[in-house]
Amino acid sequence: QVQLVESGGGLVQPGGSLRLSCAASGSIETIYEMAWYRQAPGKQPTLVANIKSADRINYSDSVKGRFTISRDNAKSTMYLQMNDLKPEDTAVYYCYGEFSFFDQQSVWTRATRWGQGTQVTVSS
Repeated sequence: QVQLVESGGGLVQPGGSLRLSCAASGSIETIYEMAWYRQAPGKQPTLVANIKSADRINYSDSVKGRFTISRDNAKSTMYLQMNDLKPEDTAVYYCYGEFSFFDQQSVWTRATRWGQGTQVTVSS
C-alpha cells in the first residue's frame, strides 16, 4: 500500500518561509500526479499547486510567485517551498497523490492517496 506523510508545518511570522515535505512510501510504480491542497478554518479545501512532471506544474493565483512545488522522484517525495507567507496562508496543508503500485496481493492498482495534514500558521 502507498501512504503519504507530511512534515514541515509550524508557526511563522508574516513574510517568513516554510518548507513542507510529503514522502510517499510503498511499492510505487508510477507517480501520475502530486499536489498540495489547503483548508482554512470554516472553508472548503482548495488546490495550492500540483505537479505532474517537471514541465507540468500549476499554482493557484493566490500563491503564484511565492510558493514553489517540486518533486524528487528518486525519493518519491514532494516539496512546497513557501516564501513571503501571509496570514491568509494559514491553513491545514494536505498532500495528495495519484499512483500506480502493486498491492499486498501483488495486484497492479492505480489509486489516489491523501496525507494526514500539517498545520501552517502565519501570525505575528
